[in-house]
Amino acid sequence: MELILSKQCVSLSGSLGGGFGYSIRKHKNGYYGYRNAKGYIPKDGHIRFIFACAKLAQAKLYATDIRLHWSELYDALYEAHHWIAADQVRWNGREAKKLTYNARDILNLKTTFGL
Repeated sequence: MELILSKQCVSLSGSLGGGFGYSIRKHKNGYYGYRNAKGYIPKDGHIRFIFACAKLAQAKLYATDIRLHWSELYDALYEAHHWIAADQVRWNGREAKKLTYNARDILNLKTTFGL
C-alpha cells in the first residue's frame, strides 16, 4: 500500500499506533506500509492498518490519499475473516472492474460491509 503525502508533510514514517503489526516506511519512490518482521501481528492487524491510513488520508493533514492493489486488500480482508467483503474485492479485481483502491473506496467498503 502506498501512502501519498500532502504538500505540508515532508516525511512520515513509523507506527500509526500499537497493535497493528504494520508501519510506514520511506522507500526510494514513496511511502509504503510494511509488515513488521518481529513481534505479534493480529489477524486483523493488516486491515485495521489500512483503515487507519484511509482515515489519515481523509483528514488531508499528513496524507492526501492511499493507493492499494486489490490483491493486497483481498488478503487483508481474508486474514481478518471478512470473507464476504474479500470475495467482492476479489471478484472486482478478477473482472477488472476495480484494480486499485483509494482512501474513499476503503472507507466506503468499511461502511458498506459494516467492518
